[in-house]
Amino acid sequence: MSTTRERILQFIEKFLAKRDYAPTVRDILKGCGISSTAVVQYHLNILEKQGRIHRDPEIFRSIRLSHKKSTVMVPLLGTIAAGEPIPVPGSDTWTNQSTEMMEIPQELVGDKQVYALKVKGQSMIDALIDDGDIVLMEHADSAENGEMVAAWLKDRQEVTLKRIYIESDRILLKPANQHLKPIQQNPDNVEVQGKVIGVIRKL
Repeated sequence: MSTTRERILQFIEKFLAKRDYAPTVRDILKGCGISSTAVVQYHLNILEKQGRIHRDPEIFRSIRLSHKKSTVMVPLLGTIAAGEPIPVPGSDTWTNQSTEMMEIPQELVGDKQVYALKVKGQSMIDALIDDGDIVLMEHADSAENGEMVAAWLKDRQEVTLKRIYIESDRILLKPANQHLKPIQQNPDNVEVQGKVIGVIRKL
């Protein structure tokens, strides 16, 4: 294999390890000192034919290395409050369009439809979810008592991360923090938007 392609592979591996998402063609051009994007694409095409990398042409930042464990690209959709609910949608909160993609081991995701959210706040600290962590969310519009969910509060136009408990005349959204109180809501005001299936902790 050419020195250039070996350098590209090493750059991709370091980029993924540092940032948890794949580099763009321009990232590779700059990081490897290559003369043009066409040259980068040429080498990426060869690496893909050789089975050294995999790419999805319909997904931005989709490059992954084939020698690693099987992975999937999961969209990071923004921020969710683990504390007081925060307004959504917004440029730095909830959005239905991905701001970036994360490479996640397939074993964490299975065959579920999954997205990721960055946690803001410490209301779930006793569930080992801290400010700055990433939660992996399975798309869902319902949940069982005690499950951790992203709950949309219609009247506030806000979303929050809490454990849900459904009673006959109300819904309790409970934090995992002994210093905080549950949020009581009318069932008609709460919409489940996803269930937590995993946590990626900040270093």
